[in-house]
Amino acid sequence: MPANILKRHNVKVLGKGNQTLIFAHGFGSNQTAWRHIVPAFESDYRIVLFDHVGAGKSDLSAYNPHRYNSLSGYAQDLLELCAELKLTGSILVCHSISAMIGLLAAIIEPHCFSRLIMIGASPRYLNDTGYIGGFEQSDLDAFYAAMSANYNAWVCGFAPLVVGNPEQPELAIEFAHTLQDMRPDIASVLARIIFQSDFRDDLPRLTVPTLIVQSSHDNAVPLEVGRYLAAKIPNNQFVNINAKGHVPHWSAPEEVIKIIRAYLVQ
Repeated sequence: MPANILKRHNVKVLGKGNQTLIFAHGFGSNQTAWRHIVPAFESDYRIVLFDHVGAGKSDLSAYNPHRYNSLSGYAQDLLELCAELKLTGSILVCHSISAMIGLLAAIIEPHCFSRLIMIGASPRYLNDTGYIGGFEQSDLDAFYAAMSANYNAWVCGFAPLVVGNPEQPELAIEFAHTLQDMRPDIASVLARIIFQSDFRDDLPRLTVPTLIVQSSHDNAVPLEVGRYLAAKIPNNQFVNINAKGHVPHWSAPEEVIKIIRAYLVQ
């Protein structure tokens, strides 16, 4: 295991308590995405924050295109982080694609986690026969072409679409900034991995109890996807919150905090 794993992921450990909450951010973001959520829990829980390699203040020299040619590399990072900090039975709070990273990690080493909390999760973004993922391949091909042609221009269009909540324009501006902080080549590779992925067959293999939190109006993950997760993950609770956009922990943090708190005390 790399001796510099804490530096590699810019790991921050704070709070107090016997139970640990690990917060895993989504694509184009970093650990600062949880700043509205963490203060509500740090007096009662140990908090672990980290950046995926390629995001935030992670060690870019650790980026290896062979390791990170699938989400398995990111799942291995998460498990190595748990091993380094000697974490077992932690609660993983994961947004967007980190939910599938958490899924893979929990299937490999379920003892690391006592619960998963998935926010805006999707096992497959492409529509399929009998399945609504939200996107057609032609949509994604145009998406990739726009990223390659002019990354900054793509960011300016993508950020408000994903974040939603036009009455809070500062949210899209913040997301655009964190996206622009990513190296375009890493962002482009990761986007293709994410949007071409299909983890539907892995869902029934998850044994860790899971909370599925789904926004009512999410341009990236339709409500049908949340219901699909609820139908396929064996031990889950599904909560459809009255929030708009793909980042409810930004746009409706009080609602997200309330849902997480209620789940943790069960």
